[in-house]
Amino acid sequence: MSDVRTRHRTTWPSAKWVFSDPGRLMMFGLGSGLFRPGSGTWGTFAAWFLWVMASPGASDTAIGIFLLVALLYGCWAADVVGKTLNSPDHVGIVWDEFVAFWLVLWLIPNTLPAQILGFILFRFFDVVKPPPIRQVDARLKGGVGVMADDVLAAAYTLLVMAVLIRLGVPMSF
Repeated sequence: MSDVRTRHRTTWPSAKWVFSDPGRLMMFGLGSGLFRPGSGTWGTFAAWFLWVMASPGASDTAIGIFLLVALLYGCWAADVVGKTLNSPDHVGIVWDEFVAFWLVLWLIPNTLPAQILGFILFRFFDVVKPPPIRQVDARLKGGVGVMADDVLAAAYTLLVMAVLIRLGVPMSF
């Protein structure tokens, strides 16, 4: 693991290390998790871009199955990569942002204003971690813990979006 450096008690892998393994590449969001500061935000942007490119025409069934598989894979792979880096919830692992934000994008209106608001809300809840997100994040360890706090941030985002839609807030230009 000579391509991994430790700075400020955080192990930072090199791009070479991340790109040399498909599993690590996925966990680091196709490399977006290497960008600093704000790797989670960069990862969410990358997830949004991929969603726009890949989701048109996909059925709800296909998306639902894909997201379930992506979530289960993330629980396992985030655990493996986190142990390899000796950092169970490494800031560069952004697959959790990918899966959670894809869930948001799947369930909100398919308009640019809704997606922008969804992005802002998701990042807010992922960063601030209001209760019980912070408690879940502190208690759940390993890959499940990595994925769980972002899924909860997505749930908060979806709840706020549903309330706004119910109140008649326009979600298009």
